[in-house]
Amino acid sequence: MANSGVQLLGFGLSLTGIVGLIVGTILPQWKMSAYVGDSIITAVATYQGLWMSCAFQSTGQLQCKIYDSILQLDSDLQATRALMIVGIIVSIAGLGVACMGMKCTTCGADDKVRKARTAMTGGIILLVGALCAVVACSWFAHNVIRAFYNPFTPVNTKFEFGAAIFIAWGGSFLDVLGGAMLAASCPRSKQVSKYPKSNSARSASSSNNKEYV
Repeated sequence: MANSGVQLLGFGLSLTGIVGLIVGTILPQWKMSAYVGDSIITAVATYQGLWMSCAFQSTGQLQCKIYDSILQLDSDLQATRALMIVGIIVSIAGLGVACMGMKCTTCGADDKVRKARTAMTGGIILLVGALCAVVACSWFAHNVIRAFYNPFTPVNTKFEFGAAIFIAWGGSFLDVLGGAMLAASCPRSKQVSKYPKSNSARSASSSNNKEYV
């Protein structure tokens, strides 16, 4: 059974990972324009995220526009959105379940085996949420790489990885580590002795009882 230190470490890593997932999902820098064949003097940095696209002018002005219609978005972007949202919600739910099963909490402290099973269940739920986020980030990155090396993609519309996708990746991997530590709280069944008491032990206990009578 995992000790309380490992559970606290797993809880901290999972909480940090969830914060990273939320921040990475909100930020618009999932992909940024690649300066391939462009002039640096007239270049305008373009960022695209899951919810908005931004343009950073050479004068230092940043303009962002939220996507107006969901139906006009690519199916890959919609799937990435859905997986990230599901990953965040499932991870938060798993963290709440794991919190109730940790040794440092008083919820159900009478039954230690049940608490360990609760913490293990929370860790498994966290792993499922982290897996959704990993799939979303990897899928988005695959599409960026495929479009970048596509010879039919115009040079001025090529993108590369932005900071937000690395934050989301880091949060998902921290979520995986934390969930694995909490899932290690697998309860062990109590070992019952297979051999009955010997006759000498029984006679000694009976003689002791007679002395007190």
